[in-house]
Amino acid sequence: MTQIFDNPADFADEALDGFVAANRGYVARVDGGVVRSAEVPAGQVALVVGGGSGHYPAFAGLVGQGLAAASACGNMFASPAAGQVYRVAKAANAGGGVLLSYGNYAGDVLHFGQAQLRLNAEGIETRTVLVTDDIASAPLDQIEKRRGIAGDLTVFKIAGAAAEAGLRLDDVERLAIRTNYRTRSLGVAFDGCTLPGANEPLFHVPAGQMSLGLGIHGEPGISEHPMPTASELAELLVSRLLADRPDDAGNRVVAIVNGLGTVKYDELFLLFGKIEKLLLAAGLTVVEPECGELVTSLDMSGLSLTLLWLDDELEKYWAAPADTPAFRKGNLAPRTRRELAGPDAEAAVDVERPTAAAAGLGRQAVEVLARVRDVVVEHEEEFGRLDAIAGDGDHGIGMRRGVDAAVAAARRAAANDGGASAARVLTAAGEAWSERAGGTSGALWGSAIIAAGLALGNRDSYSGEDAAAVVTAFVDAITELGKADPGDKTMVDALLPFRDTFLTAFDGGAPVGASLAAAAAAARTAAEDTAALRPLKGRARPLAEKSLGHRDPGAVSFALIAARISAHLDTAHIDFPSADPGLAKQGAQA
Repeated sequence: MTQIFDNPADFADEALDGFVAANRGYVARVDGGVVRSAEVPAGQVALVVGGGSGHYPAFAGLVGQGLAAASACGNMFASPAAGQVYRVAKAANAGGGVLLSYGNYAGDVLHFGQAQLRLNAEGIETRTVLVTDDIASAPLDQIEKRRGIAGDLTVFKIAGAAAEAGLRLDDVERLAIRTNYRTRSLGVAFDGCTLPGANEPLFHVPAGQMSLGLGIHGEPGISEHPMPTASELAELLVSRLLADRPDDAGNRVVAIVNGLGTVKYDELFLLFGKIEKLLLAAGLTVVEPECGELVTSLDMSGLSLTLLWLDDELEKYWAAPADTPAFRKGNLAPRTRRELAGPDAEAAVDVERPTAAAAGLGRQAVEVLARVRDVVVEHEEEFGRLDAIAGDGDHGIGMRRGVDAAVAAARRAAANDGGASAARVLTAAGEAWSERAGGTSGALWGSAIIAAGLALGNRDSYSGEDAAAVVTAFVDAITELGKADPGDKTMVDALLPFRDTFLTAFDGGAPVGASLAAAAAAARTAAEDTAALRPLKGRARPLAEKSLGHRDPGAVSFALIAARISAHLDTAHIDFPSADPGLAKQGAQA
């Protein structure tokens, strides 16, 4: 259990600050993560890695010569926000372009992807290579759906060495892709990990059992087995990975035994010895192996085995020197520390002159967000329990971080003299939600809130059609960004019935308030129905059987929020005119 902290909500940021203080010769703090503190040759490709905190040495511990140029660091088990990735990559850019590399998790894909679009739009050529080494998370013919675990190290190391050698972005990307394809991993857990401030681990493994195929974010395994002996465990791991070997594999492999937090070095060494014998018996040559804690999961009791099948080019870069806080190989000449520019001066802020109607709607937006926060605070533990069944259990804490930041940002925006439009208020709230929450829900909720604000704009008057536009914009932002379909067991399964019911009622002449109440009821029913679905997206997908019979946390949280917003607007007598003004409720008009 993680016990050393003041406030659990500040754990990741304070741990990162302390890491930088202990390693100033290697890294410097920037907004959103860390970059190398040493000079970087002009024109060198910048390998930017990252993900949630709680995995040290990944990801910040791998920043240094011969490896990563920078790391974007999210909250505990939550992806960094798009703005954080953007700022870290921009600080790391040395003129040779940026390669983003990270594990294939939905939140990371969303946030890093948004940052890549922004960097490319500014003329910083940016590519992405996802790490997909976990053989338990999808079959070989769906390798692109596999998640990344300890194979992060092989991809990062070879790409970083290639960048250090002066290769161009095309070649660094090519080598990273090849390394990823030739890397296979499989993990086991003996018990779960505990987030800072939590009283219980995210999951438990029954006594005398072992969980096979776990993730590194506290996800339980896909199956449970009687606890094996060390020899039996070595045989299980080796045989599963050899059965999944790449088509063009040779006979030279890197073997990595990785501890996940509480399995200590003596045990890891014991297991490695047995694994090496099995690999040699299979006709393989083990090249420069690693054994230790390399990609962890807080205090999880577990370990993983990774195999990278080498060719001559990959072996050259695997063996190349590296010097980082947590990974050192060979010798590199020290470089002069660089002076990092301070944060860019903020651009002059456009002074908004909100209309009376827009300012009134901005004040109402603050109140609506406050009601959203009430829901999240009330149900935070429930959201976490639902998410822990087949995921990492962070939906509650992520939603809480996001909505707290959104409400604070909305209130600051609305406190300006003359107020602020709903567009300004909701844009500030959405950006804050995305930055603070991280993860998939952070990206989705942040983008959707911003889209809703942009749909409202800053106009002289509003009608029921504007309310319908807000609903449509909110839903479109989530479906377009998340790429989920109905039946995938995500928030979309409650979101689409909400939208369809609202639009059907409103187009039929019902006032906005009544349309919203009907839509919220439809979302609630649809969220309950997700218990019968198997997840086809996100971290829960590899644990589909465990998820059966349980509601999707994203669908449940959305349905509860929709119901609370509907009740708030009804109690406050707030409504837009309907499509048929004769049917509209008589209430305050924004």
